[in-house]
Amino acid sequence: MRDSVILITGGAKRVGASICRRLHAHGARLIIHYRTSLHEAKALHDELTRQRPDSVALVQADLLDIELLPELIEKSVQRFGRLDGLINNASSFFPTPLPQLTQADWIDLVGSNLQAPLFLSQAAAPYLKQQRGCIVNIVDIHTERPLKNYVIYNAAKGGLLALTKSLAVEMSPEVRVNGVSPGPILWPEEGEWADEAARRQIIDSTLLKRCGEPDDIARTVQFLIADAPYITGQTIAVDGGRSIHL
Repeated sequence: MRDSVILITGGAKRVGASICRRLHAHGARLIIHYRTSLHEAKALHDELTRQRPDSVALVQADLLDIELLPELIEKSVQRFGRLDGLINNASSFFPTPLPQLTQADWIDLVGSNLQAPLFLSQAAAPYLKQQRGCIVNIVDIHTERPLKNYVIYNAAKGGLLALTKSLAVEMSPEVRVNGVSPGPILWPEEGEWADEAARRQIIDSTLLKRCGEPDDIARTVQFLIADAPYITGQTIAVDGGRSIHL
């Protein structure tokens, strides 16, 4: 992975930041995308740059504006002269119960979780093919067992699961495309997940009876990039066994 160039969307905080730290620690140069998390993005940039100068760049973009996505890829390539990997991590997540959901909810959730990964992959394809690179999509275990009241999010992530397989076909043999489906890793920052009893119920539904860590996702992403040259079109659940025990 040393000196490879990897673009991580939504890389400024939470799981995205953990992915950035792990890939950087193994020698990658990073393009860290953010939308509004400027403070977190700058802090992460400074942290990693202190460890290895001129190894990290930041790019800001609203991924819902698909007209900007080719430019985002071009800026990434211009910064380090190549692109070896794309991690589609950025994601909106909020409830949309069927009686209340709106078209605006659809645009946001499908836009961030499905539309942006598609058009970023399209724009990145020529550069990834040059490097025989890869794409890793951050999916969700609820693609197969939907989360109640999250109708649009479930559908968007389900589309991303199908997109992962489709892109693997379309971009072969030069580019590998895989996914990682997290289970209970980091609790959402607001909403019903703040309830301790609800959290306990989710933890108890895992076979390992504990939450995972953001680095569990980061390690799986690293594996798919660096140590899985004969794996493509697959999505790995990193969920403590929850998806087979619901």
